[in-house]
Amino acid sequence: MTASRRTMLAGGAAGVGFAVTGAMPSLAQATPGRGDDHRGRGRGRAVTPFPPLQDDPAGLLALPAGFSYAIVTRAGVTRLDEGGLTPNAHDGTAVFTTGRGRYRLIQNHELKAGSPLGVPHIEGTVYDEGAVDAGGCTVIRTDARGRNLGETVGISGTSTNCAGGPTPWGTWLTCEETEDRAGKAWSGNGRSGTYAKDHGYVFEVFHDGRANPKPIKAFGRYAHEALAVDRARKHVFLSEDASGPNGLFYRWTAPRGFEMGPDLADRLADDAGVLEAMQILMPDGSVLPDVAYLTSAQLGLPFRVQWKAVPDRDARTTSVRKQFAATGDVTRGKKFEGVWGTDRGVYVVNSYAFSDGDLPADAVPHDGMVWFYDYQDETIQLVSYFPHQKTAASGAVATYDDLTFDGPDNVTVTPWGSLVLAEDGAGASHVLSTTPYGPTQAIARNMLNDSEFTGPTFSEDGKVLFVNMQTPGLTFAITGPWETYLG
Repeated sequence: MTASRRTMLAGGAAGVGFAVTGAMPSLAQATPGRGDDHRGRGRGRAVTPFPPLQDDPAGLLALPAGFSYAIVTRAGVTRLDEGGLTPNAHDGTAVFTTGRGRYRLIQNHELKAGSPLGVPHIEGTVYDEGAVDAGGCTVIRTDARGRNLGETVGISGTSTNCAGGPTPWGTWLTCEETEDRAGKAWSGNGRSGTYAKDHGYVFEVFHDGRANPKPIKAFGRYAHEALAVDRARKHVFLSEDASGPNGLFYRWTAPRGFEMGPDLADRLADDAGVLEAMQILMPDGSVLPDVAYLTSAQLGLPFRVQWKAVPDRDARTTSVRKQFAATGDVTRGKKFEGVWGTDRGVYVVNSYAFSDGDLPADAVPHDGMVWFYDYQDETIQLVSYFPHQKTAASGAVATYDDLTFDGPDNVTVTPWGSLVLAEDGAGASHVLSTTPYGPTQAIARNMLNDSEFTGPTFSEDGKVLFVNMQTPGLTFAITGPWETYLG
């Protein structure tokens, strides 16, 4: 970044006047909204703090007083309706209400071929017959008590299903975080084979027993992380978790007159619509090369956004992110992760950027950023910032407490408009509650190991927060007086 560009950022920040102390923004007492406005409702009302976390006698999940959990699935222990055991590596998850106090979860399993406890191939659900013991999705039936009422395979033969996003029409779009091509050999779990099809796509998954294991190629082929569909059903916003060079944030625009709905893979041509990468514009009109150049000083400062078309969305010869110039073409970011849409816009998370070779030389190390893109204004602004912690990743001792946070990953908007983040950091792993420009609090801690949390998602009625511990593969249903602290 040139000195003049750094000067422009510093000048813009001076007018904003926000500051960060410790591990979280210490800003105005923001209040959760209805889920359709990142600025929240009832402004000026203080957030009620969650009680301190209490250790779990079972050694699994520390929670605040008044909250409890049930285990819905456990990899290798609970069973599939088709036979076999619950697959491993639980990741992105969505919850759908089916009536009479029952829910269905669609859950990703982030596994490559040859993994222990992979998703079994069930007739009618298989995308790639060559991707054996690989990723996919399962559909879990449960209720507000977290009882396991059955689990089936929703899609199989996919790879590295990381996150995704629910649709307004009640399905789940699962994302493959890989660029593996047909013909690539794999081995593991005492088996070996070859992928028969290209991977790195988005697939639609249903919770009603239907299956359509066909990629939505219009959304592009790259290391997908998560996505959100806008309420007008005209755009999809997609994140990429990749490096060398760093990944991008994308927008797909539907063809004129097309309204998105079920069975997108059958209704969209491979080249339908327009796939574009984000450009954050500086005050002088130049493109911000990487989000790591921004710091807590830019909290709340809106930046104009433009979008640049992807030349070859299927990446036939060159990865999508490598089709743009290394700098000045698009805005990159280390670990674009969770994405969640509201009526007004979409949140997107950058997990971290520090000294691992992908941080621009004159940028500022950071552990996490949460952004809000406004559909109407076409601006993006930083709403939460996690300063760089001295963790094991930087050669020091990792922090294991309930006050220091790093590495936000998956994100969801609660029924009351606040955010819940899954922490994937170097110290203790937490589930976090946060408000834009406001405080961040721990609402759960992993007591079992250092595994990340994944797939936080609230039931529509606000009764249950479902969240996963990726290793050893656990799905929790957490209940308690949520509205007291989030409402």
